[in-house]
Amino acid sequence: MQEKAVKLPHNVILEDRRLLSISGVNDIDSFDENMVVLFTDMGELTVRGSNLHISKLNVDTGELTMDGEIAALFYNEEPKSGGGLFSRVFK
Repeated sequence: MQEKAVKLPHNVILEDRRLLSISGVNDIDSFDENMVVLFTDMGELTVRGSNLHISKLNVDTGELTMDGEIAALFYNEEPKSGGGLFSRVFK
């Protein structure tokens, strides 16, 4: 019996370069105050800036909200295979 992965809608909303809301987040690979790397159905997304803080994460709905001074958002061409931080923690 194969389990199908549910594809979450993916949206990125940036307000005043200080508040970022992302939906469709599957996992977080790494995070610190200068960079957050996360996995979405659209690929690996990297957020760079300073004083970054994840204020809300709901792994059930795939919603993430963060604040700080956001300088750049970019997708890597080839997403990493394997799990991120939360898949390693919750094995």
